[in-house]
Amino acid sequence: MAAKHGRCAIALGSNMGESGAILAAAIETLAQTPGIMLKATSSWYITKAIGPPQPDYLNGCAILEVEQPPQQLLETLLATEQKFGRVRSQHWGPRSLDLDLLLYDDLILDTPTLQIPHPRMCDRAFVLVPLAEIAPNWTEPVSGRLVKDLLKDVDCSDVHLLKGS
Repeated sequence: MAAKHGRCAIALGSNMGESGAILAAAIETLAQTPGIMLKATSSWYITKAIGPPQPDYLNGCAILEVEQPPQQLLETLLATEQKFGRVRSQHWGPRSLDLDLLLYDDLILDTPTLQIPHPRMCDRAFVLVPLAEIAPNWTEPVSGRLVKDLLKDVDCSDVHLLKGS
């Protein structure tokens, strides 16, 4: 049986350490992972953190073509976070690397360990702004709305393009 090819969108974020270098290295790590082909990356955006007081985030999105089912892809993302020093000590706390699986084709999945589409992506400007840059016409399968249209419903005032990205 041939491996299933899937198109997926991931969100990347960092607000600890050299965030720009960490995010670039994480993209490179994923691009070199067997069964993952990097199709597009957004610009990087400086965004206000949600949760406890902490430094601003650097956020972006990437589109991947994958030969892994969603659960296996999630495990790859979690392993990549750990490689870059991710420690899950505080809910919504600062992190060296945060990788979220946003969309996987038009799949709707709800398991104890994985929800696709990401349950909070439609409310988050720091996800929708970079995602709309690289996948404006992707339909979010729960709402049936295009990413570029979802973006119109969120406040983007705390999302700023990183100069030179």
